[in-house]
Amino acid sequence: MKDLIVVKIGGRATEQLQTDFFQQLADWQQVGNQVLIIHGGGREITALSQQLHVPAKKENGIRITDLTTLELTKMVLLGETQPQLLTQLFKHHLPAIGLNAADHHLIVGKLLDFEKYGYVGEITAVNEEFLAPLLATQIGVLAPLALTEHEWLNVNADSAAAAIASLLQAQELYLLTDVPGVLKANQVLPTLNIAQAQRLKAAKIITTGMQPKISAAFQAANAGVKHVRITNQLSATGTMII
Repeated sequence: MKDLIVVKIGGRATEQLQTDFFQQLADWQQVGNQVLIIHGGGREITALSQQLHVPAKKENGIRITDLTTLELTKMVLLGETQPQLLTQLFKHHLPAIGLNAADHHLIVGKLLDFEKYGYVGEITAVNEEFLAPLLATQIGVLAPLALTEHEWLNVNADSAAAAIASLLQAQELYLLTDVPGVLKANQVLPTLNIAQAQRLKAAKIITTGMQPKISAAFQAANAGVKHVRITNQLSATGTMII
């Protein structure tokens, strides 16, 4: 899908999106781009887990997901963050549709490492035949969940966005975060290659929270996504992965 732009945003960001975000989406649609938003909800999932006294644990930036945590994750993503984002898009007069893995087997996945992470998966297939006609007229809003033949899987939102962008051969991938890009000495790095990333990780400049995002960005770039950026807003250049 050569005109596809994939945007990943966190759940918290859905309440803080500025007018320029929605204007950029409108501009992209106007020139014929298809837009797919992958939305997270990590902080909201953690907050609900704490409220219900369910342990919230992470390993390598990945949420350890037992059956209870999986149900809470589905509840937050499909019942809270997705409707909030769809409401925002509607208020800005942007046509949008909420999507999840169960829509015509839209997102298929497999377990990542059950012994280590529980019901956490990685995406292996996307139903492009079903998705493409929808994105021709609407912005897709998709939760980072996948399905096997038997069960739902929680997927890290950055990894989900990268996998979907890769499988659909998207033109661009934006991984939005709460900082303006990858920082070194409080300065945004305009570009980042794999050797730099490894050095920054070894020096603990790229910390645990940013590592899944960096890994996802390189995964997409290596799979042929032409432009991959880590930034805090669509109008900013942020850090381009090279």
